[in-house]
Amino acid sequence: MSRDDHDRYLVPGLLRGLATLKLFTPATQSLTLSEIARALGITRSAAFRTVYTLAHEGCLLHDERSQTYTLGPGVMRLTYGYFATREVVEIAQPELMQLRERTGWSVHLGVLDGTSVMYLVRLAGPRHEASIIHIGSRLPARATTLGRVLLAGLEQSEILNRYRPMTTGAQTPKVAAEILRQAQVDAAAQVVSHAGDFEAGIVSVAAPVRNMSGQVVAAINVTTPNDEAAECRMDEVKGALLATAGRVSRLLGYEPSRPVARDAPGGDRSG
Repeated sequence: MSRDDHDRYLVPGLLRGLATLKLFTPATQSLTLSEIARALGITRSAAFRTVYTLAHEGCLLHDERSQTYTLGPGVMRLTYGYFATREVVEIAQPELMQLRERTGWSVHLGVLDGTSVMYLVRLAGPRHEASIIHIGSRLPARATTLGRVLLAGLEQSEILNRYRPMTTGAQTPKVAAEILRQAQVDAAAQVVSHAGDFEAGIVSVAAPVRNMSGQVVAAINVTTPNDEAAECRMDEVKGALLATAGRVSRLLGYEPSRPVARDAPGGDRSG
């Protein structure tokens, strides 16, 4: 018996569906129901329920003439977010390295994951070697400059949908109002800055990255110890950050003169 057979948290139907999709490769682009059942070691009736569900969701296409199945466009929708994120990272990386060299501050890039910000890039600056932030770290979006920029890029209804499960009880209206008010303020600003959000003694400044439709798909921030030297260079660093975010956005197809295609709780903040 395999280890998976002992894991009560696994969903057998989901595992079977994923195993079915993995059967399709460049060398095996179409399969009959019998071939799928045989490859999975299950009955035809069990295989039929799986492929019927996948076909219903567009992940498989059924050819009635040949009685075979092929991968459908639904699979591309499932992987779009992953490849879109990889594209942002690959495009942004050289620009982020230049930003670190120019400012001497640590540089990060993150995306929104529910109500958290997930860090995809971290380039440590010479003055800030130790950090609680690593690639893959998730922190509450409301408490970080990266997260606040990303939340400000959402429509009000989307913000409420994300936080509704976390704001139950008598305080719900008040908490919701605070979240929307902060998003509106952040959306009206070119950058979002904060001192000591998740790391005491650290100043952080963030700006949005937009795609060709004007949507905020990522955010870039720079951080450094909060001292007099950082305060003296703040305007210079903000300018460098905005220029970098603007270049990455343009590489993703964003045209600053094009209106942002959404009903925002504020205006266009790209520099």
